[in-house]
Amino acid sequence: MSFLKAEWRKLALANYVIDKNVLVKYLPAGTELDIWNGNCYVSLVGFMFVKTKLLGIKIPYHVNFEEVNLRFYVKRFENGEWKRGVVFIKEIVPKRALTFVANTVYNENYETLPMEHVWSTENDERTVQYKWKRNTKWNSIEIKASIDSYPIEADSETEFITEHYWGYAKVNHQKSNEYEVTHPKWQVYKVNDYDIDVDFGAVYGKEFEFLNSLTPNSVMLAEGSEITVESKRTIRKN
Repeated sequence: MSFLKAEWRKLALANYVIDKNVLVKYLPAGTELDIWNGNCYVSLVGFMFVKTKLLGIKIPYHVNFEEVNLRFYVKRFENGEWKRGVVFIKEIVPKRALTFVANTVYNENYETLPMEHVWSTENDERTVQYKWKRNTKWNSIEIKASIDSYPIEADSETEFITEHYWGYAKVNHQKSNEYEVTHPKWQVYKVNDYDIDVDFGAVYGKEFEFLNSLTPNSVMLAEGSEITVESKRTIRKN
């Protein structure tokens, strides 16, 4: 049985090209950075968990909720093939129980903060916004996009960002947790405009404060789908 089943919907992704040396200390044992066209990315990602079940059970008040995370991309060579995955700098959710389970079971870095979201359509345009409150400031990512979605183009930046099917979390210098995430290939919307109002230093630490002055290399809105998160296993440095 899958550890978690849910739907991830309306994924807003802002992707920044950064110096790969910033991420070295976060790199889980047994993995290496996944670089696309010579670029190292971090992504700010906001989305909704919908119809969430933990070990097949819907937990009251923990079925539909927002998440915003800052993540980067890694790969691991095993059994003659590359596994492409993500590592989370931090994941923000509005429920303390979610934070406790994720941090305890998967050794992730979850934080509980007040959160809100807006999904609306008006004048043939779709608006998706995710907000989270750190101290007294509401941070937000907002995207205005097309009503209709379309398939992701093969070998594109969008395919690189969205097609990672493993999660990795650093335990120590010698071992990491690995878990599989399953979902079909997503559809995306054409982004017309966006607004990012985030104090990256306050939310993610001073070493990510430089993102305040960077323009995203790309901004995407994906529809999402049903997903599963499988049980973890421990891997060790080769």
